[in-house]
Amino acid sequence: MSMRSISVRLASPLIASIFIRAGLDAAKSPEGKVKKAETVTGPIAERIPFLPDDTETLVRFNGVTQVVAGAMLSLGIFRRLSAAVLIATLVPTTLAGHRFWDELDDDARNMQIIQFAKNVGLLGGLLLIATGTKPTRSAGTSM
Repeated sequence: MSMRSISVRLASPLIASIFIRAGLDAAKSPEGKVKKAETVTGPIAERIPFLPDDTETLVRFNGVTQVVAGAMLSLGIFRRLSAAVLIATLVPTTLAGHRFWDELDDDARNMQIIQFAKNVGLLGGLLLIATGTKPTRSAGTSM
């Protein structure tokens, strides 16, 4: 078994864990997320006609999708497809939930920047899994 294979087998459940936890929360208790989600759900529902236009239902649907895709990723089932599905849920979740550019309070803005950056990091990990791309060393860096 190659180091790449071992790394992916270890990284997949680690990355998946946040999606399973957050997805369960969104599916069970979407109410607290609806107001923030409304910033992105309207345009998404307009572009994808089979999705419901009710924000609470979309938040629940997104949560269930994250749980299912996260569990599949964690178990190594359709790993690349699962990562791609999580990417599709992560982008609108990040744009809705971590709008640091709308925050007026410095502390709140900084917290949202950290959460936004965390999600960007997760996106990077998911992209590596989804594409099967091996990370390479950049010139001047060591691993």
